[in-house]
Amino acid sequence: MAHSLKDKRKHIKSLKERLKNRFNASIAEISALDDWQRSVLGISMISNERRFLEKQYRAIEKLLEESREIQLIKTAIEWI
Repeated sequence: MAHSLKDKRKHIKSLKERLKNRFNASIAEISALDDWQRSVLGISMISNERRFLEKQYRAIEKLLEESREIQLIKTAIEWI
């Protein structure tokens, strides 16, 4: 849990790197950049198999739910 904006950025950077390395996903903090108590991340993945992406999405969601560093409040998925 972050106690300052600097601390939050450290945690988010670490989380983004773990997700990128484990799931080959693109991740960006897309909102609440200056709010040290919350963050909104956008995660993007590309595949020609929707089932694969659904499995990856569930794995990412599980990883986030099990993380002690963050509290997952809400998720949303958009297919293009």
